[in-house]
Amino acid sequence: MTVLPDDGLPLAAEFPDVTREQWQRLVEGVLRKSGASEATGAGAEDALSTELEDGLRTRPLYTAEDAPRVAPGLPGAAPYLRGATPAGSVPDGWDVRQLHRHPDAARTNEAVLADLEHGSSSLWLVVGGAGLPVAALPAALEGVYLDLAAVALDAGENFDAAASALLELHERRKVPPSAVAGSLGADPLGLLARTGDAGPTAGLLDAAAAWAVRLGRTRPRLRVLTVDALPYHEAGASAAEELGCSLATAVAYLRRLTAEGMSAEDACRRMEFRYAASADQFTTIAKLRAARRLWARVAQACGVTSDAAAQRQHVVTSPVMMTRRDPWVNMLRTTVATLAAGVGGADAVTVLPFDHAAGLPDAFARRIARNTSTILVAESHLARVIDPAGGSWYVERLSDELAHAAWAWFQDVERAGGQEAALRDGVVARRIEATWARRSADLAHRREPVTGVSEFPLLTEEPVVRESAPEPPSGGLPRVRRDEAYEDLRARSDAHLAAAGARPKVLLAALGSAAAYTARATFAANLFQAGGVEPVLVPVDPADADGLARAVREQGTALACLCSADAVYAEHAASAAGALKAAGVRRVLLAGRPGALREALEEAGVDGYVAAGGDAVALLTGVLDELGVK
Repeated sequence: MTVLPDDGLPLAAEFPDVTREQWQRLVEGVLRKSGASEATGAGAEDALSTELEDGLRTRPLYTAEDAPRVAPGLPGAAPYLRGATPAGSVPDGWDVRQLHRHPDAARTNEAVLADLEHGSSSLWLVVGGAGLPVAALPAALEGVYLDLAAVALDAGENFDAAASALLELHERRKVPPSAVAGSLGADPLGLLARTGDAGPTAGLLDAAAAWAVRLGRTRPRLRVLTVDALPYHEAGASAAEELGCSLATAVAYLRRLTAEGMSAEDACRRMEFRYAASADQFTTIAKLRAARRLWARVAQACGVTSDAAAQRQHVVTSPVMMTRRDPWVNMLRTTVATLAAGVGGADAVTVLPFDHAAGLPDAFARRIARNTSTILVAESHLARVIDPAGGSWYVERLSDELAHAAWAWFQDVERAGGQEAALRDGVVARRIEATWARRSADLAHRREPVTGVSEFPLLTEEPVVRESAPEPPSGGLPRVRRDEAYEDLRARSDAHLAAAGARPKVLLAALGSAAAYTARATFAANLFQAGGVEPVLVPVDPADADGLARAVREQGTALACLCSADAVYAEHAASAAGALKAAGVRRVLLAGRPGALREALEEAGVDGYVAAGGDAVALLTGVLDELGVK
């Protein structure tokens, strides 16, 4: 070892160590000065913590003391926290897998070839009633070099026929068995979750097991079963619930394959896992790392000691976060989600096009989707670092806590009789429904803002219209979106616009100077537009009752909202509310909180308040009802 001479540039040697208690005392002072809290010690630190789903909390400070006790290991080694392979995605990046679900074979073929020519490295084909007909599979893959481009099928109850068609195509094109990659995509329990129909489950499990045994070791790179966690994520599940359901599903498949005589090692090699990546980047990173650790634990319990215990992950940008309004913002969401997937160690990544929620994507949307991965890999050099999140005390602790929460849910499912029984008996549905109800409340109160929908909506923007996509399987767990409550409100506004030629309006009676009313008027306008209500700002002298009446007559609206500063409210809000009611306004709102003025304001005719932290969905629903919007 070479010992370098002292260069006279010490780093922190002259500074004493800082303790956590010292930091907490500084936090106490800031909290007291701001009036936020009188908490001390650990309580002061807790006051800056953020509550997450699954009972987890993000703390403001992480040190070596917070590192989990479990050793993360090395990349490519158990427990695979740091990646499934020693080199991770270095140097070429992850597998860029694009989704295709157009029912027309010629259109699909055109899109497939364009994607492969411009950066995609594999294909994800929806086959059957929700996508491409099975018989059209050869035409859709015309011109595709199947020894270079892996194909992952998503055929639902048509799995057996689709698998046969794809492998027959491989044989006709004389693709060497060792070069065949991808996945046949059997997921009987995922289909049960989607449809609620247990009828096909046993038959599909039998078919999948038969294919796995039949293929043996002849096609080592081809997976037969896909453990798809998207049905749970799309129903509103938390990260731990998504992981727990996927783990219970994989264990059910492992039991079935080993019952057919396969070794646990061979059975593990026949499975691929599919997870969602959201714009909550740290949770996504931790989820993928925890998923590998959890599966490695199951494999270890089954006696698997080889790299077969390394989970193969296909990660898809979250459909739940995709919005129908202002879909251009989806490009930003998918970029963050893709970055998280790459940092989290995903093997294959599918970036959903920004117009995914509107229907079938156009060529521009597909190009942006595949270029998202290309830019992160080729320009941002994200794949040049193995396990970029490794060693972060925050990420390591979050991965550990998420793994324990997911393991607890997995054990609950196993106690319920396994994933199939938990789906049949509604155990999974009830748990996810409760989780989504809590999250829906956060969305309604805008504690979880959705840019372009609940925050900063643009009423004048023309909707993005796309060709309708085939209907996906339904009847089981629901498919939810973060924008759904606001989308319902906007749809009511659109219908009113089509019928009446104008959107429902609210008069923003701006009292006093611009300095007094601008902040609250801007807040109120933003909120009303989230429900499709057009705000009309009219500055008014707060003492001018005739001016208020004139504004009401000119705008012809039955709804008004007072906007100004607290000092102006104290002097003029009650009289202004009375003047508005006298002018014929049926409902008067006030932007802000009433405080000590509540009783006087409500006596004067104020019917409600527009304030941060309120239930925006309930407020806007009432507004549309009051305005007669069906």
